[in-house]
Amino acid sequence: MDVGKLQRQWVDLTSALFREGFLDGQFTQLQQLQDENNPDFVVEVVTLFFDDSERLLNDLCNALNHQLVDFKKVDAFVHQLKGSSASIGAHRLTNVCIPFRGCCEQRNLEGCLRCFQQVKQEYSLLKNKLQGLFGLERQIVAGGGSLPMM
Repeated sequence: MDVGKLQRQWVDLTSALFREGFLDGQFTQLQQLQDENNPDFVVEVVTLFFDDSERLLNDLCNALNHQLVDFKKVDAFVHQLKGSSASIGAHRLTNVCIPFRGCCEQRNLEGCLRCFQQVKQEYSLLKNKLQGLFGLERQIVAGGGSLPMM
């Protein structure tokens, strides 16, 4: 495929991720840290985020499925997920953690389960969209192009 067309797709997808609230300025700051000495910086940081988030989602699932739910433990997992989401600029995922923490504070199991489903959905959407973005980046570079400046 034409590198110019791939670059336009990349710009459109990146713009949509910001416009739809998936990403915020923190993601832009990550992108600014990437340079020719570390061309995979963003992909590496986000991959670590995905790995950590998968572990946290599994921990949350296990904690919420106990006969007696330890809401402090659940809240600690959600707090960690919220912090790591904010650190990469995952705006929507960060925001769905806020009511989740409120449900933990209120010891509201139904609310926690509902919020957990929202967190899993937002995480899945974000992961799919970022993997698509990174796939476009690989195609652009493989075609001899460079990523457009936003």
